[in-house]
Amino acid sequence: MGHMVGKEIYRKLGRKIDNLSVRVPWTESFYEILKELYTDDEADFIVKMPYGFSTINQIEKVTGYNKDKLRKLLDSLCARGLVMDFLAPGGYRYMISPMIIGIFEFTMMRTGENLDTKKWAALFHDNLNNGDFYKANLDNGQKVMPLRTLPHEGTIEETEYMEVLDYERATEIVEDANKFAVGICSCRHEKLHMGEKSCDAPLEVCSTFGGSTDYMIRHKFAREISKSEMLENLARSKEMGLVLCADNVKTDISFICHCCGCCCNALAGLTKFGYPNAVVTSNYIARCDFDTCAECGNCAEACPIDAIEMVPDKGPEIDTSFCLGCGVCAVKCSTEAMRLVRREQRVLTPEDSFERVILQSLERGNLQNLLFSNPQSVTHGFMRAFVGGFLKLPPVKKSLMGDKLRSRFLKTMRKGG
Repeated sequence: MGHMVGKEIYRKLGRKIDNLSVRVPWTESFYEILKELYTDDEADFIVKMPYGFSTINQIEKVTGYNKDKLRKLLDSLCARGLVMDFLAPGGYRYMISPMIIGIFEFTMMRTGENLDTKKWAALFHDNLNNGDFYKANLDNGQKVMPLRTLPHEGTIEETEYMEVLDYERATEIVEDANKFAVGICSCRHEKLHMGEKSCDAPLEVCSTFGGSTDYMIRHKFAREISKSEMLENLARSKEMGLVLCADNVKTDISFICHCCGCCCNALAGLTKFGYPNAVVTSNYIARCDFDTCAECGNCAEACPIDAIEMVPDKGPEIDTSFCLGCGVCAVKCSTEAMRLVRREQRVLTPEDSFERVILQSLERGNLQNLLFSNPQSVTHGFMRAFVGGFLKLPPVKKSLMGDKLRSRFLKTMRKGG
């Protein structure tokens, strides 16, 4: 009986995490992850927590836990990346970590002694490699993802009509920040333990900027570095042909990933499971000038998602439905025949993390949980069910995500209704 009661609390925890901004379908491998990372008491606490960012006073009111017990639970969970805490006016705000970006990354970025990293890598590997996670988050053509591609600078075809915006430039993102940290790439760390890391890319490359560095450094997921070290980190990744994937927002960008084709779980959404929307493309796409192309094949060999194929007596053929617009092919092109050009239609990029989470949650049918965040309230439960059913109607979702209503909808959400 105790075993059944124990499994039930993890089932509730699984539903809670699945109701955040990223879907996580219930599988045996997901259950094993939860059982490994959370105690029964922690699972019960997370189930009772509000869905969105909350103060300790709000959490105390909702969960019924006294502050001493609350602080111990929150300190332990934050130290392991299972809850995120950020300093805001008036004190810290706490939020349950989603699976991506959250539980997986922070668990595999942890450093120190007595960590069962190899076991964790195997658990996440089993969960992410069966395809269920990708299907739950990408199968309906979702557009808003946590990662967006940055074009490598110097690879965009220069014309008088071409304007590269600051949020599209890795160096501008660095220059705009005032604090920097670098940590272990969670995907590469996982693949290393699974014997699947076939690249020479270093582990310590995951880059964090601005306010998020406080969380990362404080909980030892990353170490602080200087601006010059961060710029060197970017330059090395360009030379190595890694894809730069940034936080999918325009302002207050908090991270850049340095991704390779053999390790990155986000790129695996394209290469292994066939979802072109697994990573948001840049506003550019690769194009070859066949008059100057040497047909050397460097571009095809360098492409991290195999979107370029060499055709005999013709040269490189680009799969435009998959091309990320990362510029890795152009970096490796010796004749500069391969360049990035403007896409016909600009990619949707949320203004900030607030907008991204709202749109991401709307696409995945979970926005009602942020609107009515108290899991203990009967009234909130009713409203989550009622509003959730309405927002899941395809015409409603399509209208709110469309160009005509999206801006007005986001302004209303930002004002709190």
